[in-house]
Amino acid sequence: MVRGDDYKFLKIRDAITSINQKVNLIGIILEFGSSQKSKGSDYFCKLKIIDESYKDGIPVHVFAESMEMLPCITSSGDIIQLSRIMMKIHANDVYAIFNKKFSSFALYNGKDGESFLPYQSSPRFHQREQDKKLIAGLRKWLDDSKCNEGFKTNFLLLREIQDACRVNLACKVLHLCEIGNGWMVFLWDGTDAPSVTVIRKLEDEMANELPLHLEPLPLSRDVLCTLPTVGTILRVIIKPEYGMQVLHLLEIGKWVKVLNMICEVHAGLWRGVFTTSTRLQNVPEDDIIVQGHLSLLDERLSFKLGRMPYWSFPWPSEITGLKILVILLRIKCRQFYSS
Repeated sequence: MVRGDDYKFLKIRDAITSINQKVNLIGIILEFGSSQKSKGSDYFCKLKIIDESYKDGIPVHVFAESMEMLPCITSSGDIIQLSRIMMKIHANDVYAIFNKKFSSFALYNGKDGESFLPYQSSPRFHQREQDKKLIAGLRKWLDDSKCNEGFKTNFLLLREIQDACRVNLACKVLHLCEIGNGWMVFLWDGTDAPSVTVIRKLEDEMANELPLHLEPLPLSRDVLCTLPTVGTILRVIIKPEYGMQVLHLLEIGKWVKVLNMICEVHAGLWRGVFTTSTRLQNVPEDDIIVQGHLSLLDERLSFKLGRMPYWSFPWPSEITGLKILVILLRIKCRQFYSS
């Protein structure tokens, strides 16, 4: 059973003065990192929480015996309830330690949450009726305060991405396959990624031509027939160490929000790369961002040349690919006969 002392939750302002003591905290997640293997046999992750008493935030280091036992946070702005965590100080910096032997946690939806049931909790967690009041209070404070602006996430369209930059995207999951060293997921939002300028010598291209796809083997005809015929399909690389955290969120045909992912040009093609700070969040099709993407797609398809890539506008040249080929052949012939 949970002892009576564990029913008392401190404000962060008071907890930072309780060095080397076990305390209970409930706060809003300001930042969170990825799950990692420690130098020993444990797994750990780091996060920072705030409340109305301490908006600078306090770091929390969470340790667990397996990656599945760590908090799987879906979004900054969510609420975490922490019981029996130890307050520590190092180099004048105060932080909290979650001990796998006696600490517990529960995660709740924050900004848009209505339910008081946690979407994840540790085995030692015991929910109380009094917790609802604390959660409701934090949600109201976050909604009313200017602090809420810090959790607004800027989502780009694929047509707005840039090389070697970190982005937040809202995309539909089209396909998922295993590759030699991890997985590759195919994402789409109905827009076209920017055109890529590839500078190569002809002799280099003849000896080592650029690939038409990034996956080791071409997709089967059955899979290709299910893919959209308009918009860029972004290949995203997921390494084995990240797969355990995200594969269950990648459901074919569903939309996801991808946070803090690297987009880059590789071998003349756009690709995404998961890092330790990349996060995924499932979203319903009626999400305001998803609806915005679908509205743009409907508007685009209503145009006469709606399937033409965005970067081809204004209207493409009337010179067809066949005409261009004929012109190039004529030039080549002239060069041959003049030499």
